[in-house]
Formats: sequence, C-alpha cells, structure tokens
Amino acid sequence: MTVRTRVEDGGVAVVTLDRPERHNAIDLETAEELAAVWRGFRMDESVRAVVLTGAGDRAFCTGIDRAVRVAQPPSPYSVDDPLLTIGPKANDLWKPVVAAVGGMACGGAFYLLGEAEFIVAAEHATFFDPHTSYGMVSAYEAVYMAQRMPMGEVARMALMGTAERLTARRAYEIGLVSEVTEAGADPVAAALRAAAVIASYPTAAVQGTVRAVWAAKEAALAQALAHAPHLIALGNLPPERQAGLFAARTPGFRTR
Repeated sequence: MTVRTRVEDGGVAVVTLDRPERHNAIDLETAEELAAVWRGFRMDESVRAVVLTGAGDRAFCTGIDRAVRVAQPPSPYSVDDPLLTIGPKANDLWKPVVAAVGGMACGGAFYLLGEAEFIVAAEHATFFDPHTSYGMVSAYEAVYMAQRMPMGEVARMALMGTAERLTARRAYEIGLVSEVTEAGADPVAAALRAAAVIASYPTAAVQGTVRAVWAAKEAALAQALAHAPHLIALGNLPPERQAGLFAARTPGFRTR
C-alpha cells in the first residue's frame, strides 16, 4: 500500500501519501489507491472531514513518478493522464479536505492541492512547477492554481519552472496557503485542529457549503480543463527529449 489512512476521534480521516523514498511521487498504484480512498469515503458516514498529507518532511508530493511509463494514444486530440482521477472532487467526494504540506509540493501535486478546500503549510514548505524546464506544458497544474492564486503569480511559477520556488510565506501572502505553521511545528497537527472543528458541525450544512464554494468556479474550471489535453498533446516534447532535459537539470534554484 502506498496510501495510508486512519480515522481520528471526531470523524477526521488522515490520508498520507506513503512513498517518502520517492518524495511521495505518484505511480499508477498510488493513483488507483487514492481514487479508491476518496470513493470509499463517500460511503463512510464516520468520515466527516479529511486531512491530506505526505510521509516525511522532505516532500508533500512531487507529482507523477518519472519512472512510470504511461502509454499514449497516437492522436494529438487525446492524452491519457493517470493523475486526472487522484483528487477528491474528481471522485465526487464533497466532504471537506484540508491539505497539510511539508517540504516540496510541485508539478502533479497541484492536482491534489487544487481540489483541497484550503492548505496549511510548514514553514519550510516550497511550491514550484517544473514542467516548462523539461519541455512539458503546464496545463492542468496551471489551471488548478489559477483557481487559487493571482494570474501573474500562476504565470510566473509555471513559466519559471525549476529556477524558482515559492516559500510557504510567499504562498501565504498570495493566498495559495491559508496558514503557515511556526518553525518545527507539524502542519498535520494544525490541519487536524481545523478539520476537527469542521467535522463537529452538521454534515449536510458543511457539504452544502463545500458545493457552494466550488459552484462559484466550476464553469470556468471545466472549460479550462477541457483545453488542457490538446495543449499538452501539441506542446510537449517527445518523452525521450523530456528525459534528456531532466537528466541534464542543474540543482540551482532560488526561492522568493
């Protein structure tokens, strides 16, 4: 199992991506397990709110595991993306999800963060999107972040690639993160405190409020996501060229 779950007293489930040796990157097994977890919570009345996090303190999630090979159809109008079904909303779960981020959150991690209600981050957390550095279109990631961040900040993060990382403090300033924990404090504990409050309220009212918040942006989100696979198919370099850029990457980056 690459996804761990537990349910706290009071009805808060904790979902942990458990691949710390791979920076909690998502392989096909993890993608399937996440989808199954969200679908299971739909039927579990004991779960009233969820905290989502990653094992260890080096990374929340670094997106798709680069060791994974996903066969693609030859048509430029079709893209198979295993990350499309890893989020709670993609699986029709409308119980509130609070993300607790420690360490790196990058690339495909935004599929998950984009479907959380709000984000709590450790002081050492960083956020970045490496796609353009490796000859890949940032489509779904940029769309999800455009729902949470000012347009200029989304464009800068997506276009700067690996050259720049948002600190937790900067992410808080621009609205991506709702709370930054003090140095050494566990973001999961802070997320649990918030989720416990939410879980203590009447379930129907909470889920109705979640739906109302998402309804405010569903039309624009759906329209933007509809364009994503075509942009990826037309703009991505061939996989072997992406791999070459990845292998040649330099470790230098700056934070802001």
